[in-house]
Amino acid sequence: MTPRRSRACAAPPPASPARSRASSPRPLAWAALAAALACALPARAQPAAGGAGGPAARDDDAPPPPPPPPAPAPAATERGGGSVWASCAEHVPAGATRPQIQETFPRNGFSGYAAHLEVTVAHGKGETVLPEGFKVQGDSDAARALEKAGFILPEADAGAGPTSTTTATDTGATTRLVIPFVPLPKEPGRSVLQLPPVPIAVSRASGELVTVCTRPHEIVVEDPIANERDPKVRPNPPPRPQREEWVLAKQLTFGILIGAALGVLVAWLVRRWLRRPRVVAAPPPKLPWLAALEELEALRRSDLLSRGRTDEYFDRVSDSVRKYLGARYGFDGLETTSDEMRALLARVRPPVPVLPQIARFLADCDLVKFARLQPTETDCLEAIERGEVIVHRTTPPAARPGEAAGPAGPPSGKQPPPARSSRAPEEAP
Repeated sequence: MTPRRSRACAAPPPASPARSRASSPRPLAWAALAAALACALPARAQPAAGGAGGPAARDDDAPPPPPPPPAPAPAATERGGGSVWASCAEHVPAGATRPQIQETFPRNGFSGYAAHLEVTVAHGKGETVLPEGFKVQGDSDAARALEKAGFILPEADAGAGPTSTTTATDTGATTRLVIPFVPLPKEPGRSVLQLPPVPIAVSRASGELVTVCTRPHEIVVEDPIANERDPKVRPNPPPRPQREEWVLAKQLTFGILIGAALGVLVAWLVRRWLRRPRVVAAPPPKLPWLAALEELEALRRSDLLSRGRTDEYFDRVSDSVRKYLGARYGFDGLETTSDEMRALLARVRPPVPVLPQIARFLADCDLVKFARLQPTETDCLEAIERGEVIVHRTTPPAARPGEAAGPAGPPSGKQPPPARSSRAPEEAP
């Protein structure tokens, strides 16, 4: 405001006539000169609002605009060859060459809309720009410096994170990074924001890490509704489906599938095991002499003789004795001829005790079988008696119940029938 004139600089009141008359004119002149000098000095010390030689300021004039704020101090300082910013600390190891970077950032943008910083990094073939090229932790100093400057980073999980593209060249490789920043000024209307330097990390082939910082960039941010005369409240955007990984459901699904597969496998194995061919334990075979005696006893009780079927009766006696001899001495008695059987029995050691009786029995059986000789009932009874005697005489000594009393003989005190004199008069039983 233009300073008002103080009362001390006002013109002195006129002296009363009586006083002027009584006082001397010289002291009054010196007082007027002193008052004029006192008012002239403050007037020269304060310049006019319009500049030198401008019109005098008035009480009703508008106040002049405030002076511009002082220029901010530089945001970076040099420490040991690297730039240190609040949002970025540049570090180049000793002996390493700083990668060449080129940056572009839009000069204008809208509040709430992403502005992309494009950085092209030229580096060697053995060097690699770290994954995502640029990553700032939410609670780091760089994130706080960006937020203080009026910028935020969009969530990378939402599909708006930084992108990286690497292209091989003849001398090395070139990586192009696109980093989105969302300007959010604190005041409405047009604002001028400055994007502070951001770190770009490059990994060398030796494992060392090189961190370079971009330049600060200014952007003029407008409100999205600045050009609308009467902006209306816009409705919310339509909802988007949000898929969340349900870990418990996934684990349960995998568990059920694996359990079902294992259940099917176990059921198949159990069914196969139940349907396996089972080994039925066969009853222990009867001793050859016991089986032969049972067959001969069953044949004796049959009604073949009463029906006149003597040939069948004689043939069954022969088969029983042949089968017994084969089982007793280890060959197939039913498939062996009489000559082969006599030869086999002759080689048995210790010798067969009734080998001559066996030979005569086999010869008589061959006459009935091959010579078509019709045996009588008496021949059949004699044949079965002779077969029982052969079985008893060839039974092992340990299996004979009456071995301690003497040599084995026919059961029930029967004597072996004498040989028929008509066929073999020279042989004795």
